[in-house]
Formats: sequence, structure tokens, C-alpha cells
Amino acid sequence: MPAKSSSDIKKSAGFTDEEKAAMKEYLKERQGVHPRGGAEAESAALAKISEMREPDRAMAKRVHEIIKANTPGLTPRTWYGMPAYGNKEGNVVCFFQPAQKFKTRYSTLGFSDKAKLDEGAIWPVVYALKELTPAVEAKIVALVKKAAS
Repeated sequence: MPAKSSSDIKKSAGFTDEEKAAMKEYLKERQGVHPRGGAEAESAALAKISEMREPDRAMAKRVHEIIKANTPGLTPRTWYGMPAYGNKEGNVVCFFQPAQKFKTRYSTLGFSDKAKLDEGAIWPVVYALKELTPAVEAKIVALVKKAAS
């Protein structure tokens, strides 16, 4: 196998433009540019949803509705520029990552370490979303309720 040239290493080293953008969003959130709670924080989350392309936008809107209706203890906000939902301590419990964010083939519903989803020594914390069917929505309800418990 031939050795990589320095130009190959420079091309592959570092963060993608999407990763850099997410880090910039996170820094803004940490500096208080994006609020962590209340109506302003929910407006920021909804603004991020409105910026998404379809079908991510429709899925994110529905996930937002599901979380709001079923886990009133979770507050909408943004996290790394994505719609997220935090507990009363301000910790992100779950988030919606659109497929377009990192150019993946599906959106995801992810859960942080603050989510109470523990099941023994191993459990899933990120779920791929291709479409929202009644069965998928029921699974989301169960997951967010457990995560916020």
C-alpha cells in the first residue's frame, strides 16, 4: 500500500464544513446567544426546524409535537444547531439531527447520557428515522417518556 502524501493527509485532516458549523452553533449556545429555556429557546428550535429541507422539516415538526405533548418536563432549545429538548436542570436529554446536517441518508433521534434509557450493560441511544408511521411515533413516545423519567 503506497504511503499517503502530505496533500492527502491535509485533505483528510480536520473537521468537515458541517462539523465546523455545528461547533460554531454550540459556541453561540454556550455564550448565551441561543437561550436554553422558555419561549425564546423554543422559537430558536422552531427556527432551526423551519430552515430544514423536506422531508427533514416535516419529521422534525412532528417529533417536536410528540415530545411537547408527551414530556412536558422537557424544554425545547437548540444544541449544536439542532432542535433539542432539555430537562429542568438545563441538560439536553434528546435531539433531532436532520439528514442534511452531516449529509447522511437518514435523520436521527438521539439521546444524551442524561436520558434514562439504561438497560443493563448496553442500550441504543440513537435511532435512525426514515419516515414517521404510527408505530414509529408510538416508539418515540415510549422512548422520550422513559428518557425524561
